[in-house]
Amino acid sequence: MVSGLNVLLGITGGIAAYKTTFLVRLLIKAGANVKVILTESASSFVSPLTLATLSKNPVLSSFINEDNESVDWNNHVELGLWADIMLIAPATANTLSKMANGSCDNLLLAAYLSAKCPVFFAPAMDLDMYQHPSSRASFEKLQSFGNLMIPATSGELASGLHGEGRMAEPEDILHFIKQHLGKNLPLSGKRVMITAGPTFEAIDPVRFIGNHSTGLMGYELAKQSARLGASVILISGPSALKLEHDSIDLVNVVSADEMYEAAHRSYFISDIVICAAAVADYRPEKVAEQKIKKTDDDLVIKLVKNKDILLSLGQQKKDQFLVGFALETENELKNAKGKLKKKNLDAIVLNSLNDSGAGFGKPTNKITFIDKNSNIKAFKLKSKAAVAADIISEIISRINA
Repeated sequence: MVSGLNVLLGITGGIAAYKTTFLVRLLIKAGANVKVILTESASSFVSPLTLATLSKNPVLSSFINEDNESVDWNNHVELGLWADIMLIAPATANTLSKMANGSCDNLLLAAYLSAKCPVFFAPAMDLDMYQHPSSRASFEKLQSFGNLMIPATSGELASGLHGEGRMAEPEDILHFIKQHLGKNLPLSGKRVMITAGPTFEAIDPVRFIGNHSTGLMGYELAKQSARLGASVILISGPSALKLEHDSIDLVNVVSADEMYEAAHRSYFISDIVICAAAVADYRPEKVAEQKIKKTDDDLVIKLVKNKDILLSLGQQKKDQFLVGFALETENELKNAKGKLKKKNLDAIVLNSLNDSGAGFGKPTNKITFIDKNSNIKAFKLKSKAAVAADIISEIISRINA
């Protein structure tokens, strides 16, 4: 949910500032772009060099940058406009009071007052400071402005006291932000199951029958679904692609039978199902236990039909919105419509190998989206990431209709 977002992290002068190195690392790992503003006192608790290295951006601390050759300034307005999210952690009593009362005596506060994005703050202070009426008043006033408070937790404090005032742990801060961002996303609360990639059907311990699918289309569909708030189950055949996302559960399979079993295990807990995998239609009737030796000029392998995953899901469909893919080389529209009806789909995505740039092993695709009411929408050639966005958008428009 934070992947691709610009996060402006403000760090103020409290002992909890040491945790921000872990926080920056988590944000970067989640795919965010991070810029850090450090108050003057915060640099006593955490190294600007460490934060710059982790964030891959210079750490800012003052309005003016001076070196031996030039003088330039850090534009607080541009920083405020750049940010999709502003996070102040740790937020000390001093900084929170200034924020609540509109004081502006450093770059962090100027950027805060310029921010147009959601602002999160994670208080960190000693027990008595956290409970003081002035601190409570700051919390309430800032939240009345629309800022979002990440509550402090209880535990051992730097003073040796035990109680409320510890800054939330970096993992919990990130989780809090994700939960908030997910509330208003169109697929929030939805579970999406996607099949992707090829299947490999063994001939012997060395050889297999497969196809040229890389899984890219299905992986992009998974990422787009997760970005829009869904909990995703991605069932993938063998693929070189890597994917790490808190909202995506990756299930690796090899054969069509394994994909069939995995798909049916997750089908009835899913709201939306997209079968984008290039499943082998046939498999060898018998798999040799040992490597087949090259002895004769000819080798005959008897193939038997695999179970049709999409057909089976369509036959058992209840409330799921079921989408299939049709890769065609002739009579494309007719064949896709026939598949949509035969397999009891809600929609089908047609692509043709006759279209340049479409099909397996390419970073682009050209699709036509057809729903069960015979509404047809053709799209231009696009990157598979953009195609995934189009497909998910078409699905959302229909489930919300």
